[in-house]
Amino acid sequence: MIVDFESALLVGLFFLAAVLYSSVGHAGASGYLAVMALVGIAPSIMKPTALALNILVAIIVLVKFYRVGSFSWRIFIPLVITSIPLAYLGGRLLLPEQYYKPLVGFILLFAAWRLIMTARNGSDYEIQKPSIPVLVIMGAVLGLLSGLTGVGGGIFLSPILVFFRWAPIKVISGVAAGFILVNSVSGIFGVLSTNIQFHPNLPILVIVVIIGGFIGAEYGSKHLGNKTIQRLLALVLIIAGIKMILMI
Repeated sequence: MIVDFESALLVGLFFLAAVLYSSVGHAGASGYLAVMALVGIAPSIMKPTALALNILVAIIVLVKFYRVGSFSWRIFIPLVITSIPLAYLGGRLLLPEQYYKPLVGFILLFAAWRLIMTARNGSDYEIQKPSIPVLVIMGAVLGLLSGLTGVGGGIFLSPILVFFRWAPIKVISGVAAGFILVNSVSGIFGVLSTNIQFHPNLPILVIVVIIGGFIGAEYGSKHLGNKTIQRLLALVLIIAGIKMILMI
């Protein structure tokens, strides 16, 4: 039960993260990690909590984007063939705090850079056909990284797909949502095989991210992300990322 200002703030920020991230086809893990880093939550709680919430929002986002035709099985299948087992392996591995914090910090900074670049670049480009072997290798690398850190891997996958112009922006968002979902499920199964601890307010956080994810995905599946929102979100990620790195 929420009885203090910090808990109420946490709930509000998780809701905001779910809305913003789901609007661009993501489930919000890097946002949840950023919020927990800002309020000083222990890394042992951050990873399983982020993965659990990621699964719920990713389901909503995937359904919304898939229903409007923003998805590609040709890109998705090669990615997840290798990402699923590697995400499970990453979930089983418990990084020492002195390694986990800087790794997550750099991931948050990367996510911020990705948001800034997405807001700056246009969404119109000529689509190139992706290489299946490259997608398979990419899935393995991103799957392991997602399991290790508690993110679904979408913050890495999306900019790569955009950079190589392998799909339209909205299709990339749909594929990213599916990629995030399977990696988060696989990762949390790996985490469950170890001694884990979720945030005590997890039931309330579940409710608020589901609501936020539904709102954001409903908008994002039909409209492109707001550039101002993406830049503001990037600023939050930068602050949280720097804090995680300095907390070593």
